[in-house]
Amino acid sequence: MKKKFLFSLFVVTVLHAETKTIEGFIENGKTNAAVEKAKICDAKQCVKSEKNGYFTLQSDSNVFHIVAPGYKRYRFNPTSKKIHMLTPFTVHGVYLTFWGAHRKSKTFKNILSLADASYINSVVIDVKNEFGDILFKTSSKEALQNGAFKNRQVYHIDEYIQRLKKRNLYLIARIVVFKDEYQATNNPEYAIKKDQKLWRNHDNIAWVDPFSQKAWKYALDVAVAAAEAGFDEINFDYIRFPAKQGLVLQDENTMEKRLKTIAAFLVYANKRLRPYGVFLSVDTYGNICWNKNDTNIGQTIENFEPHVDYIAPMLYPSSFACGTMGYAYPAEHPYEMIFKSLKNASKKIQPHRLRPWIQAFRDYSKLRKRYDACVIAEELRAARDANTSGWVFWSPSSKYDVSYFDANLSKSCMQKKKLLKEEPLKN
Repeated sequence: MKKKFLFSLFVVTVLHAETKTIEGFIENGKTNAAVEKAKICDAKQCVKSEKNGYFTLQSDSNVFHIVAPGYKRYRFNPTSKKIHMLTPFTVHGVYLTFWGAHRKSKTFKNILSLADASYINSVVIDVKNEFGDILFKTSSKEALQNGAFKNRQVYHIDEYIQRLKKRNLYLIARIVVFKDEYQATNNPEYAIKKDQKLWRNHDNIAWVDPFSQKAWKYALDVAVAAAEAGFDEINFDYIRFPAKQGLVLQDENTMEKRLKTIAAFLVYANKRLRPYGVFLSVDTYGNICWNKNDTNIGQTIENFEPHVDYIAPMLYPSSFACGTMGYAYPAEHPYEMIFKSLKNASKKIQPHRLRPWIQAFRDYSKLRKRYDACVIAEELRAARDANTSGWVFWSPSSKYDVSYFDANLSKSCMQKKKLLKEEPLKN
């Protein structure tokens, strides 16, 4: 018994001896200004830098990550220099569909050509889409049983990532969380139901219950696989409850419980993804910038803010109701709709942690206006003027014109007065 005690004491002493004090300063690599509130993480914990950029933590890890919105990812080891210079980074991105992500598809080749010919530096790729398809095969037995790999578009994920990284593209893995046909139909015990039947939304796709921790684990297994593959950021979409009443869930569907559940999911996500040093972002409806409650779906800026690096509101001018902000047709006022929304949201979160989704498709409201390059220029100007950390274009077909990225476009459009004209508000 005495020998066993001495051995245990020796082990504890050795482990304690390996724990080191890690300290340093974080600075902007361009201006040398201190970077405050940057996250410094090992696999078990994170601390934040102080106002002067200083940080300290006790750790036995050999690898550390620094994650700070508005900068590129950064990795260091205990023997690194004490001053860590971060590279400022603004996302100029486009969305790539699940089906367009195949390396031989015309859509994928067009995205690569666009990256070569313009200043886009980021691509959001469907790693798990609305139906539940997963882009590449992972080790998840549940996903295999659900049939989530049968339509996979990438067979050699390492080569695929390397091909994109050679173009210095920042890669964002879009993961649809709770809207998942495969998972819901194969796991009816935690699928959302109505009238004792599997519930499907307006596009006939089933959902899993956000209260279910089995659904959490499933989505985060995919997220971890994406982080291991080399994606720089994990982007959660449909991280919400359905906007539908009368559904059968595992718990009472109140605002308090919705918000608590979404926050708990993100706490778990941070724990699972912490070892990889990836950024976390969430997609939201555009009205999150204005609403004072959770719109019955579990989304508020205040609830997301402590847990993610970026909030990405879908600020499509066409999605705003007639009369919003006093405009009869909001789609005719892309700058105002986006800029005013972001400025209002900035009252609750720093603007550099906002990254809007930008409309790159035809207006679907009554006027059916074509969103040409000059309208696109106004959307981008709004994001810049609001001091965000960039933007991402959304096109359901992933079709983008190189003219969208002309650096002088906004000025020339203003000069030629090609912007859409205001329609007076009708009584």
